[in-house]
Amino acid sequence: MIQQRANFDWMLKELADGVGGIRQIVVLSADGLRIARHGGDPDAADRLAAACAGLQSLAGAVATEIPDSDGQMRMVIIEVRGGFFYMMAAGANAYLAVLASEIVDAGLLSSRMRDLVVRIGAHLTSPPRRDGQAV
Repeated sequence: MIQQRANFDWMLKELADGVGGIRQIVVLSADGLRIARHGGDPDAADRLAAACAGLQSLAGAVATEIPDSDGQMRMVIIEVRGGFFYMMAAGANAYLAVLASEIVDAGLLSSRMRDLVVRIGAHLTSPPRRDGQAV
């Protein structure tokens, strides 16, 4: 797992403080393990990370059906009654996921997520794993 895990807390808090309506932020590995979180409880963050692994796989499968696509998921947005879910590729084998209420400024949130990924994307990576161990 990422060595600087504790250092992500302030960066995630900065995102939450800069955009009203954010309920939870999770950084996760491609295989669904939580790397860092802000807001919500740890169990909810773990469940969200696990669900995101399946969602990014599904999004990648859909992307392969789009002509000229590289097959890589860049961003998924889901709107439901009560709020939004955003997931963005955030580095090699890592993703940034945000749950937000319906009052969130959707454009501002996606822009700030993109800024965060650009700023620290090289640090938001998770090495591939085999049998639960980093390779």
